[in-house]
Amino acid sequence: MENIDWWVSVLQGTIRMSVPLILTALAGLYAERSGVVDIGLEGKLLAAAFAGASGAAVTGSAVLGIASAILCAVAFSAVHGYASISQRGNQVVSGTAINFVAMGATVIIGQAWFNMAGRTPSLSGDAKLQTVQLPLAAEIGQIPVIGVFYERILSGHHLLTYFAFAMIPLTWWILYRTRFGLRLRAVGENPGAVDTAGISVARLRYMAVLLGGVFVGLAGAFLSMAVSGGFTKGMSAGKGFIALAALVFANWKPKNILLTCLLFGFLESLSIAMQGQPVPLIGEIPVQLWTALPYILTVVLLAGFIGKAMPPKAAGVPYVKER
Repeated sequence: MENIDWWVSVLQGTIRMSVPLILTALAGLYAERSGVVDIGLEGKLLAAAFAGASGAAVTGSAVLGIASAILCAVAFSAVHGYASISQRGNQVVSGTAINFVAMGATVIIGQAWFNMAGRTPSLSGDAKLQTVQLPLAAEIGQIPVIGVFYERILSGHHLLTYFAFAMIPLTWWILYRTRFGLRLRAVGENPGAVDTAGISVARLRYMAVLLGGVFVGLAGAFLSMAVSGGFTKGMSAGKGFIALAALVFANWKPKNILLTCLLFGFLESLSIAMQGQPVPLIGEIPVQLWTALPYILTVVLLAGFIGKAMPPKAAGVPYVKER
């Protein structure tokens, strides 16, 4: 029974840890499918986490906290869009600048507002995202194996968890079965052809980048209002870069994003569960090594050691309208 409880805990953690990665990777997917490289995912995730926790702490409302997180991330996305689409600036430089600004601004503003060394007050009650139970969870939980999986692993998560997983098939449908998705993929591959057809390249790219801002805003809100119950300095801890690695490894495809983010979530959950636990034939492994596992995999994937990623052809290339 103890072994079952351990695995249940790991699988629960896998789902929980994968949610901000899924939402952030989807944000990058929409932007990069349109031809805009979004290196600033880490900064937007951190800023949204701060805005969400701050909004919830001040108003006492989780809904207003989520709205604050989304507005903050969309604002940063608009800045990135203006720099890289309207001004045709270097997209990597713009995203990197967003990362640096978010890293410093969250601490400075947090200290000025709350005087808690850059942290926000702890969230509780209506200010914190609450978990929900799936229908008939207690009754189905009486069934061996299937019931345990349904009641203890699938049920008992936050609404944003179910939203994140539902967005995977919905995003696939949007990208491959709608006119908007067709145009979005086309503008990322051949913006000149899209422009020739009388469709605004800038408009499509702005829509994609701002939509990505909504997703990364939800990811930040989940991070600070569900997982942690408050904002702490640097709490994104590289998750934006991990989501970027997941996006590359997934070859910019929604289904693969889900599997890759679950892999990263499993490694992070396993690193927590294995701290202080001996490994057969090896013994106890240092905590630092377990903690570094997701980041080691990120480096391996971004270094291109596994497979060959094929990004959209126009990704990172500012579009200049031909005269």
